[in-house]
Amino acid sequence: MDANDGRRIIAIDLLRGLVMLLMALDHIRMYFAEGAWYAEPTNLATTTPLLFLTRWITHFCAPAFVFLAGASAYLSGRRKAGTKDLSGFLLTRGLWLAVAEVVIVNFAWTFDITYSFILLQVIWAIGVSMIVLSALVFLPQKAILAFGLLLVFGHNLLDGITVSGDSFSSLLWYKLHQPQFLILDSGNVINFVYPSLPWIGLMALGYVFGILYGSDYDPAKRRRLLLGIGMGTIATFLLLRGFNLYGEPKAWSEGQSVIYSLMSFLNTSKYPPSLHFLLMTIGPALIFLSASEGIQNRIAAPIITLGRVPFFFYIIHLYVIHALAAIYLAYQGLGWDAYVMSAREIVSGRLGSFGVSLEAVYVIWILIIAALYPLCKWYQAYKGRRPGKRWLSYL
Repeated sequence: MDANDGRRIIAIDLLRGLVMLLMALDHIRMYFAEGAWYAEPTNLATTTPLLFLTRWITHFCAPAFVFLAGASAYLSGRRKAGTKDLSGFLLTRGLWLAVAEVVIVNFAWTFDITYSFILLQVIWAIGVSMIVLSALVFLPQKAILAFGLLLVFGHNLLDGITVSGDSFSSLLWYKLHQPQFLILDSGNVINFVYPSLPWIGLMALGYVFGILYGSDYDPAKRRRLLLGIGMGTIATFLLLRGFNLYGEPKAWSEGQSVIYSLMSFLNTSKYPPSLHFLLMTIGPALIFLSASEGIQNRIAAPIITLGRVPFFFYIIHLYVIHALAAIYLAYQGLGWDAYVMSAREIVSGRLGSFGVSLEAVYVIWILIIAALYPLCKWYQAYKGRRPGKRWLSYL
C-alpha cells in the first residue's frame, strides 16, 4: 500500500509533522521576537510583510491538526472492538486533553505555580471536540458529515451574539463561540482563546474524511478526490473573500501597495476561526495530502517522526522554549523572576525591551528543532516497542 506504513498513514503523519514545525516557529516568535508581547503580527498598521508571513503560515497548524485528529479517530475506530469502545477512548482522551491543557500546558506557557492565569487554547478545543465526537460516532456517517458542515459553514451566523459576566451561561458561550479575557473576582484570569464550536465541526468533518484512508479505498481515487475537494475549497474561499461575502467579520480592503492588499486579503479571523479562515487553510492541506501520497525519502523521514509523536513534541517544545526564554531574560538583566510570563508581566510593560530580531528567531527555531528531534525519535521507537501499553496512546 503506497499510502500506508503498517497501520500508519504516511501522508497524514507528514502533514502533521509539518504543522508541528510551523507551530514551533510561531511559539518561538512569541517568546523571543522583539516586541512580540505587545504587538500583533497581523495588525496591518504596525506589522511588516516578513512578520505577517511568519505568523500567517502558522495559521495552517490548528485547522490541519484538528482535522487530522478527526481522521485519526476514524482510523483508530477500525482497530477498536466496536463503536462503544471507540466512544470510550475518545471520551477519556478528550477529558485527558482538557485536564492536560489546564495543568500541564498552561504551566508550560506561564511557569506560574499559582495558576492565576488560565489559558484555554488548542489542546482544550481538541479535548472538547473529542468529547463531542465520542457521542457523534454512534450516528450514521452522513449525519456526522451534515453536523460538521453545519457548524463549519453556519457558526458565523452566531457572531452577533455576545455575552458578559461569569454566569454559567456566559462561561458556556465563551467556551463555545466567544473569545473572552475574563478577570474573576479573585483577581485570577481565564482567557478563552479557542472557542470550540467551529473546531467541533471541523473534527467531525475530519472523522468522515478518514473513510478515504480505509485499507480498501483506491489510492488513485483518493488522490483525485483530495485534489478536487482541496481546489474547490480554495475556490470557495477566493469567491467569498474576494467579494467580502458571508463568513468573515473582517472585510479586506486595498492597502498602500499590492503586498499590503494581499496581506489584508489573507488576514482572516482565527479566534474563533471564521469560515474564510478554515477554507483558506484546509484547502491547501487537502491538496498537500493528495500530492504527498506515499512519499518516502530522507527529507520527509524526520518530519514524519515528529508527526507520529505530536502531543509529546507539543509538550516538550513548550517547556524548552519557555525555559530558554527565561534564561535569556536573566541574561538581559531583567531578573530571573521575570520568567513568569503571566498577565501581570505583560501588563506591567516589563518585557518591552526583551527580544531578538525576526531573523534570529528563525535561527533559534532551527536549533531547537534539531535539538528536540533525537528525543522525539527515541520516543517514537519507545512507543513502537510497546504497542500493548494503552497509556502511551494518550501522549
